[in-house]
Amino acid sequence: MGLKHGMHKLAVVCGFLVILAMIVSGCGGNGDKPGKKETAGPAARQYYIFGTVVNIKLYDDAKAQEHLDHIDTMLKTLDEELSRTLESSQLYEVNKEAGKQPVEVSEDTMAVVKRSITYAEESGGLFDPTVGGLVDLWDIGNGGEHVPDPKDLQRELSLVGYKDIVLDEAKQTVFLKRPGMVLDLGGIGKGYAADVVAEYLREEGVTSALVDLGGSSIIVIGSKPNGDNWNIGLQDPDSTRGISVGTIRLNDQVIDTSGIYERYFIENGVMYHHILDPRTGAPAQNNLKSVTILAGNAMDADALSTFVYIMGLEEGLQYIEDLNDNTEAMFITTDDKIYVTSGLKDSFKVSSDQYTLVE
Repeated sequence: MGLKHGMHKLAVVCGFLVILAMIVSGCGGNGDKPGKKETAGPAARQYYIFGTVVNIKLYDDAKAQEHLDHIDTMLKTLDEELSRTLESSQLYEVNKEAGKQPVEVSEDTMAVVKRSITYAEESGGLFDPTVGGLVDLWDIGNGGEHVPDPKDLQRELSLVGYKDIVLDEAKQTVFLKRPGMVLDLGGIGKGYAADVVAEYLREEGVTSALVDLGGSSIIVIGSKPNGDNWNIGLQDPDSTRGISVGTIRLNDQVIDTSGIYERYFIENGVMYHHILDPRTGAPAQNNLKSVTILAGNAMDADALSTFVYIMGLEEGLQYIEDLNDNTEAMFITTDDKIYVTSGLKDSFKVSSDQYTLVE
């Protein structure tokens, strides 16, 4: 599929339905070794990027404060480049100049836009970064949620089309061909930021760290401070936070979940969630509560969890199996069944009586 970056591996827990269980202590069970001592508490700091509160914790790091200061600069820079709503950002300028003129951007912005086009091509358009107008129209999660007027929906749907993004790598510019097009990198922007931060920390020799993006994305670098694997619990989509459907033990991997039960609204008895199908302009309808992806980096996991969800259970399962790499997936259906790809059959354990793992 060609989605791997070759970056250092990290462990990432992202999305709306994933929780991190027993991060430092009390993580007993298979795989933990007795007699290990936990280390002192982490150095921690809070940031704000892409409209999300980010909490970072570094364990056993002699230069923790220096690293946290540098991360602050990194995240502020990425916000100025990739935020769609920040009026001073490069992406905001690209959208403002749609149909008018190309906009010169940074290497980071060019890399993310270029990668988003690759995802669009490899997903057959199921991942499309030009859905920003549709996202604004539905406004799910921002207080203005409503079912759009059909004429408005068709207008914004007509402006979706990743093939109308023009990149000039020599001049390092991005241009949207048609007025009214809106480029939205929200589907992979956080993943990119996670990869950049994780790469920096690994290069600095950090071996144990936690990055929590507003509770929806959790990045775990390396192992627990005592050397054990992290014990990851996946949130039950039908319950409050803290109730999991099962657990999986990980070290240096990426997990990303796209789900429907935290950003949604109900109108006339119908639930509408935030995962929009670029083909219809409406929320994807496929009897899935969530899709969880394990991959080699956060950008790939972000994109895959989105367009594999839109694919649906059968096509999505087959797509991941056909990748023939270390990418794995878990699907939770609306009838409370859990389906996993072959590589997860021995590592994922169901802990809820409500759900059945389909063998």
